[in-house]
Amino acid sequence: MARLTLHTPIKFGCGVQHASFSPGGGFSEAADNSTRRSWRNSVDRIAVLASGGLDSSVLLADEAKSAVVYPIYVRCGLGWEDEEFRALNAFVNALSSPNVMRPTTLAVPVAPMYGDHWSVGASVPGADEPDTSVFLPGRNILLIGLAAVWCSTHNVDCVGIGSLGGNPFPDASIDFFQSFASALSTGLGHDVKVKASFRDLRKSAVIKRFEHLPLELTLSCMAPTHGRHCGQCNKCSERLVAFERSGVADLTDYVTGRANSESHRVSPYAISNNRTG
Repeated sequence: MARLTLHTPIKFGCGVQHASFSPGGGFSEAADNSTRRSWRNSVDRIAVLASGGLDSSVLLADEAKSAVVYPIYVRCGLGWEDEEFRALNAFVNALSSPNVMRPTTLAVPVAPMYGDHWSVGASVPGADEPDTSVFLPGRNILLIGLAAVWCSTHNVDCVGIGSLGGNPFPDASIDFFQSFASALSTGLGHDVKVKASFRDLRKSAVIKRFEHLPLELTLSCMAPTHGRHCGQCNKCSERLVAFERSGVADLTDYVTGRANSESHRVSPYAISNNRTG
């Protein structure tokens, strides 16, 4: 059987050329060695803040259509981070895209700043609590700030963030992104842009638009257990509602909740990742 080749437009400077990739990842045999060597130094490059959650994972795939993507995972010492990082790696592996690099981990401990905040304690906001209850003070300030420093030392000038429409927090507004990028550029002596491609979309719209991706490998939970969503926290509730509104089948593995009330279907990615979806 002939090998299928995808032709993806890649930006080189101000123009557009085409590079050939196989669906399983990597260049096709038609790509010569010189293209292989020069490709990553020629295309646009972006650092994407990637938590393993649905929004930022989809953003990785979307940006990889036209740029080399560097996933940046920031550890702050929060209880769900090990599960998040596993989800991020599973999603990147499933994408198998030559445009998506292996995740880079940066770290900043927040416990000394957060005091007795719920995020460094034993309990998390439940499904019936308002979205404002999950506020993490200075979250985007820390994430974008660290990513911008990384960009300044790796010749990258854009930070992507998966903030959605309806986000009520002060460090998720377009005004904040623009003004913070300006301050960082001044302080670092390196031009940095903050790109929030989904800022005018709701989660249900993101799910609908990208339903072809392995969304069940992403993690949107503050109390996950062995890769499974708890089904009871605020973030699980948000995810459940968004899937219902999108009309897309939810293959997420929940411990409780709507979780197994319907006939349980298995994700095609679950077998290779030793997970049920």
